[in-house]
Amino acid sequence: MLTLPNLLTLSRIVTVPLLAGLLWWPQWHTGYAIGFAVYGLMGVTDYFDGYLARAQGTVSKLGIFLDPIADKIMVAAVILVLTAQGVLTGPYVGDLHVIAGLIILVREIAVSGLREFLGGIQVSVPVSRLAKWKTTLQLVALGALILGQAVTGWTVLIAGIDANVPHTVGLITLWAAAALTVITGWDYLRVGLKHMD
Repeated sequence: MLTLPNLLTLSRIVTVPLLAGLLWWPQWHTGYAIGFAVYGLMGVTDYFDGYLARAQGTVSKLGIFLDPIADKIMVAAVILVLTAQGVLTGPYVGDLHVIAGLIILVREIAVSGLREFLGGIQVSVPVSRLAKWKTTLQLVALGALILGQAVTGWTVLIAGIDANVPHTVGLITLWAAAALTVITGWDYLRVGLKHMD
């Protein structure tokens, strides 16, 4: 059923290649500025597809299926492109920030598999408040990392290092999201283990 909420969800999925293309060249600051705008618009559609579906009473099985997939595709694509183009680097630890992105990707794949398993035995796992915070932090982190490449001149001096403000905020919130990812992933795993032989 192609309702407006479902069309908004689908728009996020089909926009992912455009977003990835805009982020492919880290030295193209205008591309990253446009990418940030596209990413922000995708975040707005993420909010409104759920809001409209509930407000209009048009929550559908297609929407329930597509919404988390659209989120995961967008997050995975941005993490992979930023990693491939060397954006997930920072002072002191260099490219070890990639580990935070890897933690998020591994958790998303594991939880998707767990949900599929539990769905097969008709066990529902509701999204916890902590998981919503994790999602919020990772979306803020990726947005800040994109913005950091667009506004390279926005820097402050931190412990003798000229640090890009949005980029630094992005790296910090990415690690915070990774920490919540481990906690919420463990919560889902505990529920799943109760239903495994």
